[in-house]
Amino acid sequence: MYAFEYLKPTSIKEAKAMLADNPDGKFLSGGHTLLPAMKLRLAGPSALIDLSGVEGMRGIERKGDTLVIGAFTKHREVANSDVVKAAIPTLAEMVGTIGDPAVRHRGTIGGSIANNDPSADYAAAAMALGATIVTDSRRIAADDFFTGLFSTALEEGEIVTAVEFPIPKRMGYQKFRNPASRYALCGVAVAETASGEVRVSVIGAGADGVFRMTEMETALKGNFSADAIKDIKVPTDAMASDIHADQDYRAHLVGVMARRAVAAAK
Repeated sequence: MYAFEYLKPTSIKEAKAMLADNPDGKFLSGGHTLLPAMKLRLAGPSALIDLSGVEGMRGIERKGDTLVIGAFTKHREVANSDVVKAAIPTLAEMVGTIGDPAVRHRGTIGGSIANNDPSADYAAAAMALGATIVTDSRRIAADDFFTGLFSTALEEGEIVTAVEFPIPKRMGYQKFRNPASRYALCGVAVAETASGEVRVSVIGAGADGVFRMTEMETALKGNFSADAIKDIKVPTDAMASDIHADQDYRAHLVGVMARRAVAAAK
């Protein structure tokens, strides 16, 4: 690991000023991607700007038909929240399967969203629920936020402050986990929104990160059942392929996990 300066601001204004003074610096949230990269000397920021002390970026609140979660809220807090369990029970269950206890006690929703790991569960939930990512300067729809592998619409120095999840009529989520890392080889989130729209999102399987299955969405809008999508063929050319699973296997998993997610929706 290369030498760096550790900074801990107490406000967004202070955090952005620190970044301006350290243009090679990086904001630090949970650190589950950045710190391992630094240990391997794949990243060498001049400063780590720890956002954990910034006020107003933590907490869970239901506002009408929307669930608002502060960016620095830990995974375990979301999984154990009675507010989340009452509003979107599947979201609480999903977050309870992220990584392992150590990851859930340290990782944050804002860090996960901003990093956009292709296997990150929150991306699937945000896309399926039509969430809005709130930053220090604007609001970004989930469909516009996730732009590719480890890539988002965030501009340099922009900070995620909260995520707003519309409360759906029902939602289901199922994933097939790598037995060692517990990251999803394929995860599928299915949601029927309050307006009756059906959204299906996939993580872990796509070569370009999280994506929506529009053919499944159309089929489920007319008949919200596993049978409605059982004959839909998932194209293999857009699937990822690695030592854990090839394109054909991941395409197969998308169909299996989607049907299970529909059956489990509540």
